[in-house]
Amino acid sequence: MADIIDLTFLADVRRFFHKLIDQRGLSYFLQKDGARLFHIEPTKVELVLRTALRARDPELPRPHEKAIEHCRKEVRRELIRRVANAMLQTGL
Repeated sequence: MADIIDLTFLADVRRFFHKLIDQRGLSYFLQKDGARLFHIEPTKVELVLRTALRARDPELPRPHEKAIEHCRKEVRRELIRRVANAMLQTGL
């Protein structure tokens, strides 16, 4: 059976992600402590997903777990792309 992806949920997740990254910047999603300079903080990714889930119409069913996992991966991919771009711009 094909994986079911809830496109409205994915659009909501992307919208909330772009709002957060525009308001707070890329550094908001990165860990402040530790030896790894550009390490993505998983709690911030989960914050985007939880916000999108709470903003959904209560009459709609909860998205499938695979759809939620897909959205989590999409947010992480976008963050990795932006971190790599920032690293290239700074010359690291």
